This record gives sequence, structure tokens and C-alpha cells, in this order.
Amino acid sequence: MAREPGRTPCAVASAGRGEPLLGTASRVRRWLLVEQPGPWGREALLESRMEERVARTLQSRSRRSGVRVVLVRRPRWADPGPRRRAYLVHTSPHHRWIESLDLDGEADLLDVDLSVLSSRSAPGVGAPGPASVRLVCTNGRHDPCCADEGRPVVRALAEEGVDEVWESSHVGGDRFAANVVFLPTGVYYGRVPPERAGALIRDHDDGVLDLDHYRGRCSLPPLAQAGEVFLRRELGERGRDALVVMESTPRGEHAASVVLVRGEERYWVHVGREAGDPEHLTCTDSGLSRPWRYRLLGWGPLAGPEADSGPWPEPP
Repeated sequence: MAREPGRTPCAVASAGRGEPLLGTASRVRRWLLVEQPGPWGREALLESRMEERVARTLQSRSRRSGVRVVLVRRPRWADPGPRRRAYLVHTSPHHRWIESLDLDGEADLLDVDLSVLSSRSAPGVGAPGPASVRLVCTNGRHDPCCADEGRPVVRALAEEGVDEVWESSHVGGDRFAANVVFLPTGVYYGRVPPERAGALIRDHDDGVLDLDHYRGRCSLPPLAQAGEVFLRRELGERGRDALVVMESTPRGEHAASVVLVRGEERYWVHVGREAGDPEHLTCTDSGLSRPWRYRLLGWGPLAGPEADSGPWPEPP
């Protein structure tokens, strides 16, 4: 869908107003990635070259199962030949896995039992997947910024020879393009420049996060995502798996208390949110929306008996 004439690209506008990235990863725990070459429309699954019967059946089943279907294609739209790749991915906070399927045709997708994506461990319906799959959203029909910002990142990674990089349909957060998603860790990055993309992927694979581009993890609710990022910044902790969210307790509608663990250390973080100024959040929005902005209300270590039983300090 075209950008309205005269409107500043949403990614440029978001960066220009200093909109924070933290707490903005889409909430997804069950994924089905489907290789589908060729062009995609705004609603990619239904507006591609996939047979309509297959696409609509897959859409209906995935909605009932709580599965996010994402179309993927190889960099530079390379032709995969007659066979297609699909990935089953589970990204819960403490259990994550990925399996791959090679399909003889798109109709084979209807034989996939999507209920297996609720399993905490790999169900063995496909082959063990790669250690990491990297998605770069380039779905320009959904939002022009995804193509404008995402495709240079894909080209840069292809030139560096980085493997398991796929162009993807919408993953959420067009205004944060270029968006890069790592599976099965569920790590979301935004505003990734082409010259930084290769190093960012190498750091992730080495277990290190880039906090300047980190949006959060898709397995966590937004307030918990924000709490994790705030505490990482306070502690200077970049280890990808060094800090783990163990608990998130709502404190009314717009705040939460989050408990996180780092080794033998436990911490509490109080996070609040408030609506920001009205903005066009995508290039094609006809109306204005107020994005959430998150605030660190307090944090500290949990020690002694209260570490196991609470209560923890009340938020201000």
C-alpha cells in the first residue's frame, strides 16, 4: 500500500521524535514460517501466489491455534525450485525450539498439525532446525518503510554470506524498520542499519545483545519486556541469556512488577506506561494513535526471605 503523498515515512518520523524501542516486540510464542517466493500483498498470506484454498485454510487453522504464520523468501528472491521450506518454531520464555520441513508443494502445509507448536520440546515432526533463523521484514505492500529500510539490510547480509537470513512478511512495528527477528530466541531488533547488521547477528549468535537496537522478546508481555531492558541498562548486562524474567505481576492496568534472575542474583523492577502524543504509526494510517511510553519506577536486588516469598517494595 502506497504512502500518503507528502507524509514523512513512519520510520523516519519515529526515529526523529526519539520514540524508544523498548517494550515493542510483538507477542508471539508459536510460529509457522512458510517459504513463498514472489510478491506479497498487504495481507501477505492471502495476497501471494499461494493457492487460495491453501492460504485461507491455513489462515483459519492458525487463528484457532494461536499460531503466527509468516511468509519468508530467500534473499534477492532466489528461486527455491519445486520444494519449499517451512519452519515450526516455539518461543516461550523457558522453552524454545525450531524444526524444519521440506515440502513437495504448498498443499503439504495442510498436513501440518499446528497443535504441536504448543509443545515445550521439539515434537519430532520435522528435522532439527538450525540454531538460529533470522527474519528481516521487507513487506513493502504492508508498509513502504519495511521495504525501504529492510531490503538494504538483506543485501548487506547476503554480501557478507550470512546464512539463514530470510526476507519476511509483517512481523510488527513498521515504524521501527529495519526490523530483524531472531528465532527461536524471540529477540526483536529495530532501526538496524545495513552496516551494523552483520555484526549484530554475530553478536547475537555469540550470546550478546545490542541494547541500542533491542526491542524486547516476543515471548514476554510489553511491561515485562520493558522491565528487562531497563534492568539490563542499569546493570550493564548484555549477555543474551544472562538475565531471565521469572515473574511479571500486574499493578493495575498500566504498571507491573517484574522479577528477574541473573545467576544467583534476583532483582525486582517496577515499570509503568503512559500513552504518548498522537502520531501516525504507519505510513498508511488514516488516523492518529498514541503509542505507549514506558518508565522505570524503581528497581533493586531481592535478598533474604523476601526473595522467595515477597512482598517486594511497592512502586511509587
